[in-house]
Amino acid sequence: MEIYIKTLGCKLNFAESSAIGKDLIDHGHTLTDDIQLAKVCVVNTCSVTDTADSKDRQFIHHAKKLNPDIKIIVTGCYAQLNAEKILATLPIDMVVGMNEKKDIPALIADLTKPSLHVSPIGKGDVFQPAVSFSDSEIANGSRTRVFLKIQDGCDYFCSYCTIPLARGRSRNASIETIVAEIRNVLANDTKEIILTGVNIGDFGKSTHERFIDLLQAIEQIECEHHFRVRVSSCEPDLLTEEIIDFVATSKHFAPHFHIPLQSGNNEILKLMRRHYSRELFAQRVMYIRQKLPYAFIGVDCMVGVRGETEEHFADYVQFMETLPVSRLHVFPYSERANTKMVGMPLHVVPKKERLSRSKILQTLSAQKYDEFVQNCKGHQATVLWEAKKKNGKMYGFTDNYIQIESDFDATKINRFENITL
Repeated sequence: MEIYIKTLGCKLNFAESSAIGKDLIDHGHTLTDDIQLAKVCVVNTCSVTDTADSKDRQFIHHAKKLNPDIKIIVTGCYAQLNAEKILATLPIDMVVGMNEKKDIPALIADLTKPSLHVSPIGKGDVFQPAVSFSDSEIANGSRTRVFLKIQDGCDYFCSYCTIPLARGRSRNASIETIVAEIRNVLANDTKEIILTGVNIGDFGKSTHERFIDLLQAIEQIECEHHFRVRVSSCEPDLLTEEIIDFVATSKHFAPHFHIPLQSGNNEILKLMRRHYSRELFAQRVMYIRQKLPYAFIGVDCMVGVRGETEEHFADYVQFMETLPVSRLHVFPYSERANTKMVGMPLHVVPKKERLSRSKILQTLSAQKYDEFVQNCKGHQATVLWEAKKKNGKMYGFTDNYIQIESDFDATKINRFENITL
């Protein structure tokens, strides 16, 4: 059958959708990028916020409008957390849980009546590896960048978050398995690998290994061409000085860090049940700047959680203004069922105020990014050119994650170029 796959949410979902697609092809199916030609649509969903849930539902209705006869299979975090509700209220044919994603090629044969295939998330969940190229690169025949899933699940149980409920406990592939997978993708002339996971710094829980050991093993991989590696979001308490020192002297790992903060006020961090103080966070940022002055530092920021007063937020903003970071990824708090915070007898920030606070931090983010780019002027960097073409221009990212534009030159695609910013 011809099958359309829709992915919503994080890079981890994109990697897992790619794995689903590969399994479907191995079972004789064909993937299509035209939903109106497809017999089946697999929707890999996100549920990190109310907005994510809404986008999941909107796409399902949109798919049915475009192709009334299409059979729809829903999987991902939204499916795991809301399986029965989805089956009862949406025009879909099958709900597939996290542990059952690997079974979709077998389950797809039985779409005669609506059905659930969702097992509880628990300690015995198996790690399922996944590799993904971006859709634009696949369409252009390029394999410049790949997202490699190395870890899944989380043991932290922050008071606002459903990820441990949707994805289970922390688990990972072995270093040996990951190194072998990287060798495979490098053999296809891939130049950049992004290591992804739910709580990537927690790598090693299920294999009794360490995250730094993985990074050092990747550093030792021999390849005929140069390649670079980016580490996706890593918790500040797990981003050790040892890891920062390693990146500072590495020939392959990019000077690019993404660190979740969530709040710049210590009282709110405690309410969130985060595992660090803002002082520790600031220490990590300053250590990166000391070792890697031109490194990109992205920060996850949440606003408007239960209990966050105007005073808390003002303190939060003042703290963020002092940090030499590069960009903020800002999002308003969204109440999630079955989380500890929902039951806390605390002040509820109105949604309008949450959005207002988001805009304040987004404005600060724009200022931070402008300052970062200005500080990088005159710095030597390496850009990796991608296949994307728009208005006669081509684009690429430097090692420290600044997007570069140049006149299109097909000979540069998937090639590194040394430049002065």
